[in-house]
Amino acid sequence: MALGNYTRVPEFIFCGLSQSRELSLLFFFFLSMVYVTTVLANFAIMVTVTCESHLHTPMYFLLCNLSVLDICFSSITAPKILVDLLSRTKTISFNGCITQMFFFHLFGGADVFSLSLMAFDRYTAISKPLHYMTIMSRGRCTALIVVSWVGGFVHSIVQISLLLPLPFCGPNVIDGFYCDVPQVLKLACTDTFALELLMISNNGLVAILWFFLILVSYTVILMVLRSHTGEGRRKALSTCTAHITVVTLHFVPCIYVYARPFTALPMDGAISITFTVISPVLNPMIYTLRNQEMKSAMRRLKRRHGPSTKEIDAMNSRLGSQK
Repeated sequence: MALGNYTRVPEFIFCGLSQSRELSLLFFFFLSMVYVTTVLANFAIMVTVTCESHLHTPMYFLLCNLSVLDICFSSITAPKILVDLLSRTKTISFNGCITQMFFFHLFGGADVFSLSLMAFDRYTAISKPLHYMTIMSRGRCTALIVVSWVGGFVHSIVQISLLLPLPFCGPNVIDGFYCDVPQVLKLACTDTFALELLMISNNGLVAILWFFLILVSYTVILMVLRSHTGEGRRKALSTCTAHITVVTLHFVPCIYVYARPFTALPMDGAISITFTVISPVLNPMIYTLRNQEMKSAMRRLKRRHGPSTKEIDAMNSRLGSQK
């Protein structure tokens, strides 16, 4: 049948996280707290890095960029998920679905490139400490961050350009709670086997290769650290451990979703929640809890801009006298 004979569906319907009203409310409160924590924690990192002059280094500049991406990436799906948990009908327009996929892969792709930049930054700092500030100058860091965003944009455009020509004439029920390539591709009214293989190679195999290369880079870094001693070695090990943890949390769900045939499995819902909502909130926690320098900077910032002990005591005495 010719493509022009198809009538495109105006909207898609999500199956959602649960059909139970009680479970939906439970998911709503839990995911609401996770999303708010994601935004506040990443925003706190951005403010701290911006306001603390001694954190104006390449590593924290890249960490600030990662926090921006985590807020954006989480905001693509989380608000819609929360609204749908309280709604009887969980729908999204065709254009809204395509837009969600575009930004999902834009920020997700930029996230992957940013994690690669952070690995390169640590490798340069540890293997070439005398030339580190020259190699990772502010201008070069900015250029690399722009390249990572452009890379995410190109990756996303490729996904959308492959999907848009497909005929979507029904069914229109998405087995999930957000729009992504595996779920939407299955709804096309045509044979998508070749396109599915192309998507798996473009997303899944590239993710596996990228994950492997990043792990190799950190392995090289850890081998270099064997010759180091003292406090500098301990701090570098702590930083690299945090980076490896974040990389693993990002890539393992990504590989699970995109590096296999696009068929539904029982673990899909849990992995998708981890990928889209949980991972962005864990990143700032890992970086701050394992980074003494970041924790100290946050405490200084709180003392500088928060109410002092004397001010709190004076306020309490005034309230007591009013009683």
